[in-house]
Amino acid sequence: MSKETRFREVVSYFFMLGCVAFGGPAAHVALMHRELVERKQWLTEQRFVDLWAATNLIPGPNSTEMAIHISSVRAGWRGLIGGGIAFILPAALMVTALAWGYTQFGHLPQASWLLYGVKPVVIAIVVHALFGLLRTAWRSIPLGALGLAAGALALVGINELLVLFGCGVLAGVVVSAKGHLPRISGKTSLAALPLASLGTVSPLAKPLLGLTDTLLSPIAAPFGLGQLFFTFLKIGAVLYGSGYVLLAFLHGDFVEGLGWLSEDQLLDAVAVGQLTPGPLFTTASFVGYLTGYESFGTAQGALLASALATVGIFLPSFLFVAAVNPWIPRLRDSRFFGSVLDGVVSAAIGLMGAVAIFLGQAALVDVPTIAAAGIAFVLLWRTKLNSIWLIVGGAVFGVGVQIALPYVIP
Repeated sequence: MSKETRFREVVSYFFMLGCVAFGGPAAHVALMHRELVERKQWLTEQRFVDLWAATNLIPGPNSTEMAIHISSVRAGWRGLIGGGIAFILPAALMVTALAWGYTQFGHLPQASWLLYGVKPVVIAIVVHALFGLLRTAWRSIPLGALGLAAGALALVGINELLVLFGCGVLAGVVVSAKGHLPRISGKTSLAALPLASLGTVSPLAKPLLGLTDTLLSPIAAPFGLGQLFFTFLKIGAVLYGSGYVLLAFLHGDFVEGLGWLSEDQLLDAVAVGQLTPGPLFTTASFVGYLTGYESFGTAQGALLASALATVGIFLPSFLFVAAVNPWIPRLRDSRFFGSVLDGVVSAAIGLMGAVAIFLGQAALVDVPTIAAAGIAFVLLWRTKLNSIWLIVGGAVFGVGVQIALPYVIP
């Protein structure tokens, strides 16, 4: 297969994924695994798991960086750039369009019924991936114990990065002391699925939203495109974790520091990022458009600000992946660092279980949603149906329930 064909495949797949990838990093990576490892066989289970483990060790949006990693492996430097942009672009365009509507009409569209049907399907995708991994990833008592401990720590609210690094370092220390650690081989599968999304549902993160009730509005600093770009560049270069962590950064910089956003505007920006598919970091597109529009008063100026904000927050991810990707095979070949990766893999399975529990509480709220999740899980288990069609079906189901509800309950 030619390089040009591989490049077109990468761009086409990740653009399509970016159009329908609801559910946060756990669901995004579960979709990538099912399509690119199980169906298309673009890369092996072990390569996939090593890429994901390495992705969680660098700052930035995890599923976006995973898309960039896979694109690089599949299609080289052109793939690294093209695949990453293709995954980001749909969400960035949707968010920018919503930002335009927000500046014109002063409110966000309602899409609760769409998400009502999509969320159960997302739960089914994550749980299906989890069941497939449990039989192969925890192939020894130490690795299984490490994963169970990681899940338990996540459930009580311990920061996912502490869990991740702690388990990896522990595995490496054991190797140094004893000279061996039971290794994961064969069908290891979806290593570190949900690390970033865990924080988005952690109960300990939710009090961040309460900050908006009490903080005072600062005096606004003069707006500047350079200031906007470099502020988002800084955030993209240092931010680990979830949407709530992003909320904290945006609050500190744009509400408290620069005074360019109000509390309500910030919460609306994050809500738009959650409403649309793709990476939550496209919240930057909304913030850029809104601040640019308020400063310039024109759609053209707002679009320029939105573009600069988007490039600023995602650019570090491309640079980090380009720097790290060539080293991943060497890390796997190292006894110490290979075992660190194994520790990350084992812990991540436990974290994935915690994510499934938290997300399930929010998504499976009644008999229709439970039934939708069950049907989606059976289809995932028994067929090779493309997961993207399941998400589309979930959206149609949600809209159908909305239409039917007045006739069922007069």
